[in-house]
Amino acid sequence: MKRSKIKTAILVSGGGTNLQALIDAEKSGIIKSAKIALVISNNPEAYALTRAKKARIKTAVITKTEFGSRENAEKEMIKVLKENGIELIVLAGFMSILGENFTKKFERRIINVHPALIPSFCGKGYYGLKVHEEALKKGVKVTGATTHFVNEIPDGGEIIMQKAVNVRENDTPEKLQKRVMKQAEWKILPLSVEKVAKEILETEK
Repeated sequence: MKRSKIKTAILVSGGGTNLQALIDAEKSGIIKSAKIALVISNNPEAYALTRAKKARIKTAVITKTEFGSRENAEKEMIKVLKENGIELIVLAGFMSILGENFTKKFERRIINVHPALIPSFCGKGYYGLKVHEEALKKGVKVTGATTHFVNEIPDGGEIIMQKAVNVRENDTPEKLQKRVMKQAEWKILPLSVEKVAKEILETEK
């Protein structure tokens, strides 16, 4: 029997606003080809876990502290992903760089959203508010968000989608962060998940 949905896991570390955008997009039918089957956090305190539980999505917490090293935590993560039949992974504010061992196992199956127009303001150390601080320092008039496949190079994988957002004169990093989330991240992340999941299903035909 032909499958209609790709089992997807979301990796989170914090508040889970991007996770919420994905949950809402699945409910409203923007995401049709993927099913959010699992949420994994490397932070037991992440509010994203509460969001997942409210939406009745299975959760797991895997921390570096618990497993002694990033490598061991990633091995455990691979085990949990396999046990749950996960074929697509989405990084939604996941504050840990994934090692080559992990990314190679899931080639073209890991999606990340970055709060800038890659290749600007990206790479090692560029995450969270720092991205917006640097964009404002540079004086860019347009910023935005990018979804891309994840490989062993931070923000180095092939671009899936981009959406531009105008920078305003009185912007603070916080104001800009909110606008980029609302106007770009929460729009293109669900669309990218749908696009990639649909492509996976189509290759099986």
